[in-house]
Formats: sequence, C-alpha cells, structure tokens
Amino acid sequence: MDRLIYTAMTGAKHAFLQQAGVAHNLANAATTGYRAMEHKFRAVPVQGEGAPTRAFVVDASVADVFDQGPLMATGRPLDVAVQGAGWIAVEGPDGSEAYTRAGNLQTNANGQLQTASGYNVVGDGGPLAIPPDNRVAIAPDGTVSVVPLFGVPNNVNVVGRIKLVNPPEDQLVRGGDGLFRLRDGNPADADETVRLAPESLEGSNVNPVDSMVNMISLARQFEMQIKMLQTADANARQASQILSMSR
Repeated sequence: MDRLIYTAMTGAKHAFLQQAGVAHNLANAATTGYRAMEHKFRAVPVQGEGAPTRAFVVDASVADVFDQGPLMATGRPLDVAVQGAGWIAVEGPDGSEAYTRAGNLQTNANGQLQTASGYNVVGDGGPLAIPPDNRVAIAPDGTVSVVPLFGVPNNVNVVGRIKLVNPPEDQLVRGGDGLFRLRDGNPADADETVRLAPESLEGSNVNPVDSMVNMISLARQFEMQIKMLQTADANARQASQILSMSR
C-alpha cells in the first residue's frame, strides 16, 4: 500500500483535531475572560528507504493566547476586569489556588465572594466574605469595601483585598476546569502592580471572524487530505488490476 495513505491520514486526523479546537474557541467567543487556544503542528520527515520526500503531521502542543480581550462597562459593583497583564486568584475545586480573568463576581448564600462558576475569590487571608445588607465597592488595587445600607451613612469598612497575581505566561497551565495554575503547582506571589477596572468586564479574546475563516480553511484542508486518500486507494486498485491482467 502506498505510503501516501498514511501521510494523508495523519494530515486529515490533525486537521480534524484543529477544527475541534477552533470550534471550542467559537463556542466561548462570548465567555467572560476566556483565553483562546491554538493547536501548533509540525512536520516530521518519514524515515526509511524511498521516503525522503514524505512527512507526517504531529500535534506539537496546544498554546494559550494571552492577548487582552475587550473591556465593557457594566455599572455592576461586583464586576471587575483585569487591566493589562494579571490574574484574579480563586480557590479551585480541589482547594488549590488557581487563576482566572473572569471578573463577573457574585456572593453566595453565606456571603462568600465567588466567580460566576462558584469558585471562591482569594483575599489576603483566604476567601473573602461580604457582610449582609451592605453595598460593595471594589477599588482598582483589589480592595473590597462595604457601606452599610442601614445605620450610620458613609461608614466604609474594608473586608479584604482580592489577591492579584502576574506570573510568567509560559509557567501557566490551563486545567480541565478552565482555570489556570502554575506549572509547578505552587501559588503565585501577589503583584501590587496589577490593576482592576471596577464595574467592567473583559470579554473573550477570541476573534469570531478569524476563527470562522480558519474553520473554512481547515475544512478545505481536511477535504484535500481525504481526496488524497481516495486517490491513493484508486491507484492501488488500478495497479492490482494491471498486475492481475499481466499474469
């Protein structure tokens, strides 16, 4: 069987996988703080006699795109967006520290400050708790203050400060829960230079137009690889017929 079948098969397989990655990005084009993913492929020459011009396709890695998403003013006191580089520290499902750019925060029934996905926001001394019957304000440096709705007016109380970090991007790994963690598993140090935009949200950094164009291009590549498989199969059948007739 011609080696073309195997080389075309690897091209079709990885083009299909890349289509799945682009589809995942498109599905999260409206997700707050989402970071796009891109598949990086490389060509590996086929080793062996008679195959110096052939190459396999290998999925080298999945890279995360850390470009800034668009900022949108919401006017909601619990909405914050990280300006520039930086992350909001949260408590992951396993209790470890993780990081997100999704700043659409909320409070649960116990008053704990959480993300929309239910992860506790980490402060200086652990998860932050908001007392009931208070108006919340979040400062650009992450300080969370509350003003009682009843009693003495303008009595501002600081309940804590959101932990903001800015580790090197090449040390961050995306988990299955969508949160990022340091590659070595240790918590990152707080960074005083990270700033928040109060009452704003950062949108996804996925470009829907570019993703759609990429999806069309990948579909054509996949069709081309399948056509090559069909051509190799047809050539093999014709060669078999010629050989059988010559006997």
